[in-house]
Amino acid sequence: MKSNAIRVGIIGADTRASWAGASHVPALAAQPAFQLAAVATRHEESARSAAETFGAGRWFADPFELIRDPSIDLVTVAVKVPAHRDLVLAALAANKAVYAESPLGVNVAEAEEMAAAAGSLHTAIGLQGRHNPSVRRAAQIIAQGKLGRLLSARFTATTFGNGPESVSAYGYFDKAASGAGFLPIAAGHVLDVVEAVLGDITEIDARTELLWPQVKLVDTGELSVREVPDHLDVIARTASGVPVSGQILAGVPAPDAGFTLEVRGSDGWLRLTGDHPAGVQVGDLALASSVDFAAPDSPAATGAGPTAADIWAGASINVGEAYAALARDITDGTHHTPGFAHAVHNSLLIARIERAARTGLRQ
Repeated sequence: MKSNAIRVGIIGADTRASWAGASHVPALAAQPAFQLAAVATRHEESARSAAETFGAGRWFADPFELIRDPSIDLVTVAVKVPAHRDLVLAALAANKAVYAESPLGVNVAEAEEMAAAAGSLHTAIGLQGRHNPSVRRAAQIIAQGKLGRLLSARFTATTFGNGPESVSAYGYFDKAASGAGFLPIAAGHVLDVVEAVLGDITEIDARTELLWPQVKLVDTGELSVREVPDHLDVIARTASGVPVSGQILAGVPAPDAGFTLEVRGSDGWLRLTGDHPAGVQVGDLALASSVDFAAPDSPAATGAGPTAADIWAGASINVGEAYAALARDITDGTHHTPGFAHAVHNSLLIARIERAARTGLRQ
C-alpha cells in the first residue's frame, strides 16, 4: 500500500464489463496519489476475479460492505444509473468522498437529493470530457480574449452507440425509466464540453427525433422498443454571449464517428476535434487555433486497463484528469473539481432540452 495514498474502492469493477477496467483502473494506477484498495460487484466469483485482475487488495460481493470498510477513503460508483442513488447516499453517510459516473441520478430530483447529502464532502461527477487538457486550453484561450469578440460556435458529435443495433446488456439505455438514454449520456457529455469552453448555456432551443424506434439485439436476435430520442439538434446561447448551434447524431459506423467544436471570433478561431467512436468524453481531443497558445498539458494517464477492448482505447485519459483534480482537492482541502452540484446543473440542462423539444419553446 502506497504511503499516504488515497485508498479507492470501485463498485462495478467487473472484468466482463470493460468501462471500469478500461478507464478507472489505469487512471488510478498512473497516479501515486491513489491506491486501488478494493473492488465490489454483486457476486463473489466476479468480485474475486476483478480483484485478481485489477490488483486490488480486497474484494466484496456486497458493495455496501466496501462502503462500510473504514480503510476506504474514496468510493467510485461505476454501475448502472438506477443503482446510483442507494450506493452514493450510503457512501456519503459513511463520510466517504465519492466519484460517480454521469448521470448522477435517473432524474433531477435524485441528483438534487445526492448533491444535498454531499454537504462539504469531496465529490466528482463523471463528466470527464471537460477535464481533457485540450478542452482546458481552449477554455483558457476564450477566457483570455485571444479570439476577440466571439461571433459564433458550432459543434457536431456522432457516436456508434444508440443506433439500430445493440446488445441485450445495453438494452436498458433505451428505456425511459433508466435515466441513462441518449440525452442524459450522449448529449449530457457533449454539451458539458461546450459549456466548459464557452460558459454555461443560458438559452436553448432543441429538437429531438427517435430515428430507430425498434432496436435489434444482435446477441439474442430479439427486437427491443426504444422509448427515448436518439437524435438532437440545438440552437443555444452561452454566458460568453456567443450563439451556438449543433447536432448530436447516434448510430453512425464506428470509423465515421467523431466530434468537432469550432469557435470563431473577430480576431481568430479555434477548433477541438476528436474521433473516438464512443463519444467526446471517452478519447483524447486535439486543439488547433489561428492564435498562438501553449501546448495542452500532458495527461496524467494514457494506458489501458487489463480488460480494455479496442473500442475503449484512450478511456483513461479524461478519467485520469478528473481523478487528478479530485486528488488535489482532497489533499489541499479545496473544492474545485466539478462534483454533485455540477451534476445537478447538467441534469437540469437535459430537462430544459426535453421541455424545449416537447413544447417547441426556447428554455
